[in-house]
Amino acid sequence: MDARQPNMRVIVVGAGNAGLCAALAAREQGASVTVLEAAPEAEQGGNTAYTAGGMRVVYEGVEDLRRLMPELSQREVDDTDFGSYPASAFYEDMERVTEHRADPELVEVLVERSFQTLCWMREKGVRFLPMYGRQAFKVNGRFRFWGGMTVEANGGGPGLVSALMAAAGRAGITILHDTRAIGLERGDARVEGVRVRQKDGTRVLACDAVVLASGGFEANAEWRTRYLGPGWDLAKVRGTRYNQGDGIRIALDVGASAAGNWSGCHAVSWDLNAPEFGDLTVGDGFQKHSYPFGIMVNARGERFVDEGADFRNYTYAKYGREVLAQPGQFAWQVFDGKSEHLLRDEYRIRQTSKVRADSLAALVKRMDGVDPEGFLREVDQFNSAVSDVEFDPNIRDGKRTTGLRIEKSNWAQRIDTPPFQAFAVTCGITFTFGGLRISTDAEVLDSEAAPIPGLFACGELVGGLFYFNYPGGTGLTSGSVFGRIAGSSASAFAADGRAEIESVGAR
Repeated sequence: MDARQPNMRVIVVGAGNAGLCAALAAREQGASVTVLEAAPEAEQGGNTAYTAGGMRVVYEGVEDLRRLMPELSQREVDDTDFGSYPASAFYEDMERVTEHRADPELVEVLVERSFQTLCWMREKGVRFLPMYGRQAFKVNGRFRFWGGMTVEANGGGPGLVSALMAAAGRAGITILHDTRAIGLERGDARVEGVRVRQKDGTRVLACDAVVLASGGFEANAEWRTRYLGPGWDLAKVRGTRYNQGDGIRIALDVGASAAGNWSGCHAVSWDLNAPEFGDLTVGDGFQKHSYPFGIMVNARGERFVDEGADFRNYTYAKYGREVLAQPGQFAWQVFDGKSEHLLRDEYRIRQTSKVRADSLAALVKRMDGVDPEGFLREVDQFNSAVSDVEFDPNIRDGKRTTGLRIEKSNWAQRIDTPPFQAFAVTCGITFTFGGLRISTDAEVLDSEAAPIPGLFACGELVGGLFYFNYPGGTGLTSGSVFGRIAGSSASAFAADGRAEIESVGAR
């Protein structure tokens, strides 16, 4: 740690993964760092605390994974096909799921620095594990990872927050809870401070540079309706209630440029009876992501998406929007006995909205709001259209339907074996895709594409990376990569006062 610049003051707004990575990187460069957290300590960590902790990362093989996970046993290596996830695959996934709209320069930084950033996090005390429970099925005695996401933080999102908070404590970083940023103080030369609201009133905290890392506007029902469209006020919020768009608003107020897919968001199938906002005692357990191995029907009893279009990692973040568009904003996921062992752990929690029966006719009577005749007709047509290709959950197996209004492209098995189960879901919004325009050094840019001196951003309030859809596990990785860059850039700016800085991100 560099103690040569005792007067370098960096404020980070937001105490999730991105903000804490920014704080650690700024402190590593010698800055005095204060993190502002709108939530009380019991709810700290932003959306990170509600995630499973999965992180998409480039790796060439098991030796790279062992650098991230030195605890990986030889038995795990012998029993598992970890494969590889080269940079070319990460690029391809980002291009494909965002329909080639993602900012290529930001994508390059994300992909090329993913592995080294996770190694850096490991040095800070974050432990990683193979994501066996969600990303690998055992076939013929061997696990096989699929979908490009192999690594998770130990303890999931809460474990990641805990590890980063512990690192921040060791580094001497100050965390101010119950402190909401309500404005930026911009002088003639640079951003000079942050106006905050605390329990005892408002005040200005002076600094030399600011990093905004306070998430999107998904918890703000008015903004959701304004930017995402009618009906989005009815969506459940998967994560923190504190992501109201404050960081975006205060940056726009000082001239920042908006960027990205402001009408788009990450939204998933979420338990119909989940609370309005996330519940830390349940975490991400309200999600329902095993739909590729069953069918989803609406109130008419009709399927409305191709459940097997791709691996879950590449469809789950856009299918929440499809559920929201159905009559009554709900759907039912239906599985038979052949698929029960494939269902993820979230289907077994006590809070699940589930019905079960030994026949489809009995099942649909328990599926509130669903037309029984329409459902039984739909299942009969589906079953008649399924091919005889061998089923394999680890690959896009091509076991599909033929001749239906909406085909199922992979993993199409007949719904014909009791017991039958159905799970009621609605739309759960995770984060919004629209946000601030930044440079590859995480500088916030104004409407003329010039850096706003002293202002940096990272995490979910950055626009330009995600459009329409999202490869699973990319959000935490993006927050870490650009968080590290933002903290380093803010510290460098604070040290010398330059409005334009050289690239000082993690190399």
